[in-house]
Amino acid sequence: MIILIGSKKGGVGKSTLATNIAAFLITKGKDIVLVDSDRQSTSANWAHDRSESNLPQLECVRQYDNIRKTLIDLSRRYEHVIVDCQGRDSIELRTGLLAADICIIPCKPSQPDLDTIPIMIGVINTAREINENLKAFCVLTMTPTNHTITEKADSIAYLDDYPDIKLLNTIISERKVYRDAIATGYGVTEMDNDKAKLEIESLIMEIMTW
Repeated sequence: MIILIGSKKGGVGKSTLATNIAAFLITKGKDIVLVDSDRQSTSANWAHDRSESNLPQLECVRQYDNIRKTLIDLSRRYEHVIVDCQGRDSIELRTGLLAADICIIPCKPSQPDLDTIPIMIGVINTAREINENLKAFCVLTMTPTNHTITEKADSIAYLDDYPDIKLLNTIISERKVYRDAIATGYGVTEMDNDKAKLEIESLIMEIMTW
């Protein structure tokens, strides 16, 4: 299965999701490879830090430009291929979607971020002209934990108007543990924060069973 994490906008938590999904799956004994197609190399740097620890290890490759053929080849050799794409409309995003089984679109609960969703839907629907079985999910990320702030509810209402993507019930909150994890090669499911663990486990269960 090829799981691509992509967005039209940077800073929404793509690498955070990619690395945490990868860490969770590898600790469950899954045969996976992490593909970093973002030249900022956040996921690749995370994988390097992990390689210097005693944590369960995983393969990570960097691939840019047209990544479709590479993803298809890797999917024949690994159970799961996790792809971290650039935060823009790029050749990596568009060619990756032609091979992906699942696309996860992280979105912060702010209007500038929400405004990118219709554009992403257009990119996904173009990919579906060739890759008919592509599933697309949106997940709210970096959401405030203060329940008096209405951004979360407002964003959910906004996204209800876009049936071409499935808004996940799981919500990824703004938590320091996510920053700590990506800086050390860990996944939050390997750290001492039950709320973050539950978020990642819930996210993976949703996309794997849909």
